Amino acid sequence: MAMISDIKDVFAKMVREIDECLGKVRQESIEQALLTITSAGRVFLAGSGRSALGIRGFAMRLMHLGIDAHLVGESTTPPIGAGDCLIIGSGSGTTASLLALAEPAKEIGAKIVLFTIDPNSPMAQRANSVVVIPASSPKARISTPDGQSIQPMGSLFEQCLFLLLDALVLVLMQTYKVTAAEMFARHANLE
Repeated sequence: MAMISDIKDVFAKMVREIDECLGKVRQESIEQALLTITSAGRVFLAGSGRSALGIRGFAMRLMHLGIDAHLVGESTTPPIGAGDCLIIGSGSGTTASLLALAEPAKEIGAKIVLFTIDPNSPMAQRANSVVVIPASSPKARISTPDGQSIQPMGSLFEQCLFLLLDALVLVLMQTYKVTAAEMFARHANLE
């Protein structure tokens, strides 16, 4: 068992992994995802497991930006339509429940943005825009060139997803010229 004095070493290794992983995300794929999001009528978001936590956080920030954003599966979520965007976070790109969402969305004419590890996954084949986060995970069908993370399961992907989506919020703030104060004015007041 690691001693408390070792925690700084663990932090340093985790931060190094996150930095290396995010440094390999292709700028072009991020730009394409942003173009898809900003040209959409409405934005719908879905994820499963821990990836859903990052997706939920992004949905909240999109709403704070003034974007018409909805979490799939909530009782107040309207139907998706042509010209809308469905953002999916799935490390493996094979999650059955998320694949089941992508099919009707694509048939209706919505654009799909996928954040994943596997650019050749079934979900990536259905997406209009794929942002590959090259993290190691036992669920991924491909292996990453840098081997395994020190972190268990899909933690590296999930952390990178959350940080990447937060970075996109900063870019969208600049794009829409929205200040943090304007975003805070849209923050929930029934807490």
